[in-house]
Amino acid sequence: MMKLTSSRFSCSFTSGLAAVLILSSQAFAAKAEETADPASGSGRKGFVAVAKKAVPCVVSISVEKTVAGSAGMPGAQEFEFNDPMDFFERFFGGQIPGQPRRQQQQRRFAQPRQFKQQGQGSGFIITKDGYILTNHHVVGDADKITVKLRDGRELTAKRIGSDSKSEVALIKIDADNLPFLELGDSAKLEIGEWVIAVGNPFGLAETLTVGVVSAKGRSGMGIADYEDMIQTDAAINPGNSGGPLMDIDGKVVGINTAIFSRDGGYMGIGFATPINMAKAIKDQLLKSGKVIRGFLGIGIQDLKGELAERFNLKEGTGILVTDVMKGSPAEKSDLKEEDVILKIDGDEVESSAAFRNRISSLSPGTTVSLTILRDGAKKTVKAVCGTLPHDLAAGTTADDDISSLGLSVQELTGELAAHLGYAGGNGVVVSNVDPSGLAAESGIETGDLITSVNRKSVKSVEEFNNALADFAKAKAILLRVKNGKGTRFVVISTK
Repeated sequence: MMKLTSSRFSCSFTSGLAAVLILSSQAFAAKAEETADPASGSGRKGFVAVAKKAVPCVVSISVEKTVAGSAGMPGAQEFEFNDPMDFFERFFGGQIPGQPRRQQQQRRFAQPRQFKQQGQGSGFIITKDGYILTNHHVVGDADKITVKLRDGRELTAKRIGSDSKSEVALIKIDADNLPFLELGDSAKLEIGEWVIAVGNPFGLAETLTVGVVSAKGRSGMGIADYEDMIQTDAAINPGNSGGPLMDIDGKVVGINTAIFSRDGGYMGIGFATPINMAKAIKDQLLKSGKVIRGFLGIGIQDLKGELAERFNLKEGTGILVTDVMKGSPAEKSDLKEEDVILKIDGDEVESSAAFRNRISSLSPGTTVSLTILRDGAKKTVKAVCGTLPHDLAAGTTADDDISSLGLSVQELTGELAAHLGYAGGNGVVVSNVDPSGLAAESGIETGDLITSVNRKSVKSVEEFNNALADFAKAKAILLRVKNGKGTRFVVISTK
């Protein structure tokens, strides 16, 4: 379960299993029974009905990942010095006062030791043939995922796809005729409505807690890139991550994702990813194993306080366009800076976060109708969504040649160029470097800009991929690399 400690989020998993079912207090249940509607089965009897439906469908997920590092500090390198010379070679380049420098032993380091990290979370079955929804931070890039069912079976799961930007992941186990939960409609959820959280907090399997929806549309908290969180006071604790948040009808309305906590424990505030967002992500993961998001290419912000007054608008009326990227779908649609977007496809725009989530959920090529306010006059603008550059890049860097090189790259967008100091430049940005790969050995770092391969300029991920087509056959590859320190050529030997 992610937890917000003071003002930051971190990941926490629990281990161990026990069978315990936690329901509301007697006073709480009595109050629920007083307001129960026998015809709908709500109230205390409703909680029992949801428990019977949910518990068989909620699973415990254990993950395992091998990492390099010392036993007490995962990820840190540990060096072994086998004789006194090793110490001097490591810290003083092999030079011992009064003795000749030893040849060819100035950089003799031991390989980092490998250790296994383990974690545990929750998930829930959504099809009878074994598809399971959970959180990205539960399964992430784990080497092994094990699912434990209520009947005691432990099955190895396959990762279908995992999206860090929304905290949604889809995995599958090889089984059939499984009980599964029905996905509801989180858009219809109302503040004050009863919700039920189910999962394995602290490793305690089959735990159910109840509460109400405290708020909707929470964003800007740093839980994920795309946030539209449901806030609830249903008790959620470490280990609940990935479990379902359900309505009184037993339908899933969210995925338990994070908690606000000062000490790691329950503080009365939990957050769940809305199931409507999760369903859209799930469909893409199921189709292609990755998520491709819609993109307009504009900077936006909320109209609040004095800013709204300056534009002669009421606070909360639409969102302000602060920037239009050159060559973007927004520029082609004639959107301009200082436009105020009031509606999208007839729906009022409530916030910049909601608008961003709406656009990102659309498939590239989708046409949207935007009602805008420009110089005091309303007008309608049609825009065709493009593909979010980061997602396009992520989908084009997984070939064997780049894997062998030990790095990943992405498109140089206007936003990245401004942030990294490459304004006006061309090339591809290094987004990830394998510490044990050839690129790392050659000194290439995340954030570097590769402008040419074998003296041939590259301006896109596609051109970079094409330039590496014969990488496996080559003896060496020449890259022109730029960063804040300057531009240099780097030769990477393939032998």
